[in-house]
Amino acid sequence: MSGSQTAPNPRRWKALGLIAAAQFMAIMDSSIIGVALPEMQVDLGFSPENLSWVFNAYVVAFGGLLLLGGKLSDLLGAKRLFSAGWAILAVGSLVAGLAGEVWVELAGRGLQGVGAALIAPSALTLLMMLFGNNPKELGKAFALYGAAAPAGGTAGVFLGGVITEYLSWPWVFYINIPVAIAALIAIPRLMPDTPAQRGSVDWLGAATVTGGLGAVVYAVVRAPEAGWASAETLLVLAGGLALLGLFVAVQARRSEPLMRLGIFKAANLAGANVAQFLMAAAWVPMWFFLNLYLQQVLDLGAFASGAALLPMTVAIMIMMITVAPRLTAKFGPKPLVVSGLAVLAAGMLWLSFIRPGGSFWVDVLPASLVAATGMSLAFIPSLGTALSSARPEEGGLASGIVNTSYQVGSALGLAAMTALAASQGAGEMGNVSALTDGYSAAFLGAAGIALAGALIAIVTLRGSRGADAAAGAEQAASDAEPVRQGA
Repeated sequence: MSGSQTAPNPRRWKALGLIAAAQFMAIMDSSIIGVALPEMQVDLGFSPENLSWVFNAYVVAFGGLLLLGGKLSDLLGAKRLFSAGWAILAVGSLVAGLAGEVWVELAGRGLQGVGAALIAPSALTLLMMLFGNNPKELGKAFALYGAAAPAGGTAGVFLGGVITEYLSWPWVFYINIPVAIAALIAIPRLMPDTPAQRGSVDWLGAATVTGGLGAVVYAVVRAPEAGWASAETLLVLAGGLALLGLFVAVQARRSEPLMRLGIFKAANLAGANVAQFLMAAAWVPMWFFLNLYLQQVLDLGAFASGAALLPMTVAIMIMMITVAPRLTAKFGPKPLVVSGLAVLAAGMLWLSFIRPGGSFWVDVLPASLVAATGMSLAFIPSLGTALSSARPEEGGLASGIVNTSYQVGSALGLAAMTALAASQGAGEMGNVSALTDGYSAAFLGAAGIALAGALIAIVTLRGSRGADAAAGAEQAASDAEPVRQGA
């Protein structure tokens, strides 16, 4: 087996630290700007309608280009693309921090998203190369990698408040630059060499899927302002869906497609990606509206609000690192994904009972810890299943697909729950009763999404015994051996 044929990389745990840092930074960059938005609006002249695009420009570029990033990771080598992503992220952060006009700021944020779209799939490919020959270590590596995501989200809110209060908003972008430089220095020493593969890039496929995803996200984000039945919303949405349809048609005819459609015939790959999509569509709105409830209803400051989310982050990290891997090894991924999404739904249902005169200790902490437990149980098994279901030579593509599922799910889920919250009164600033009603509706809607994810996982995921899961992981490690030996 693999363990006897290839000695483990002696620097693999240090390399994992850098891979986890990449995940941490990618998620942090989507959350750190929240507290800084009011100052950015004043300094750069954003209109209220366009201010949300400081967030969306990053998410659309990130989510729309992940498939291309995954393909390039396979063709050019994950190590090379990992370095390129950090360099682009640093340049985008510099542009965003120095911006003096709206279009420059949005360009910088988009460039940050491009860098993240190259980093994320190559990071997962490198993780599989470093730990794929040892299923037990692979589970621990996935746990540490997965815990970096919620840590990055909470750290973004916390650091955004500290930086905005004590420095100025450009520093929420400048903070990326020294981290990126340190990563670029460490990559040659820590990361395994990854051979490039022969092939060509399907640029038409990349253009259609990026344009299609971007148009769909834009339509959903704009719909609450433009109207769900408005000509603008319907035309942009129809255009986005048409581009996605064209993407599928192009992939079916290409000899070297950006995304081989047959990849979804792999057992559990489609189901695991649906689980990641719906998990993100539920989790990200919960985190977003919980932060608003803390600040706008409970009247906590930016610093205190970030600190209030720390117990949830600590719980997630402990659960992902210590509990989830053991339960997955014992019971297999399917029971963990199903039960995790169900527990996540229960936590958000509990949060929907928030009160205008509530308190952190009664209305927030218990329910948020339940939701965090659910997220912890479902995230690692669904991510690992999505990656191990693909061919070894398509590791970058599988990484791109699962990251796309999560990012697009988060963007669409947040947009839909924002519209739901607004329809129930969340737009009435200063009216704590109306705000609470709106946020409660968003939590209830997110709970419905998570519950739908649990039900779909019951139908689409196969296998439930720990022995089956261990055998599958061992087989995936064996299949990946030629790729590691080639490195």
